[in-house]
Amino acid sequence: QGLLVESGGGLVQPGGSLRLSCEASGSIFSMYRIGWLRQARGKQREFIASITPRGNINYADSVKGRFTISRDNAKNMVYLQMNSLKFEDTAVYYCNVVNSAMAAMGPWGQGTQVTVSA
Repeated sequence: QGLLVESGGGLVQPGGSLRLSCEASGSIFSMYRIGWLRQARGKQREFIASITPRGNINYADSVKGRFTISRDNAKNMVYLQMNSLKFEDTAVYYCNVVNSAMAAMGPWGQGTQVTVSA
C-alpha cells in the first residue's frame, strides 16, 4: 500500500483537461521530492513530473507545455494539471517519492486511471 494517495482520474476527450491530486503525509510532503509517473497498458512505468519541497520542478519531454505540477503546502497536496490531453496519455497515473534521478522510491499505491477517448 502506497504512502501517497492518488485521485482525480477519469474519461476525457482528446484536447480536454483533468487535474490529478496526490495526498501525502506531512513528513513526506515536507522532506521529499514527489513525482507523478504513469503506466500505459503493456508499457513500462514512466516518469512524468516532479516537484521538490522548495518548488523545483522537472517534466518529461512528452508532457512539457501541457502538464503542470504544483503543490499546496497547507494541504499536503501535489497536483498534476493535464491540458491538451492526447490518446497516448491514457494510463494509470501514480504519485510517489522520487529521487534526483526521477526514480520512484516508495511503495506503489493504486493509482488513478486516465482514459483519453473520443
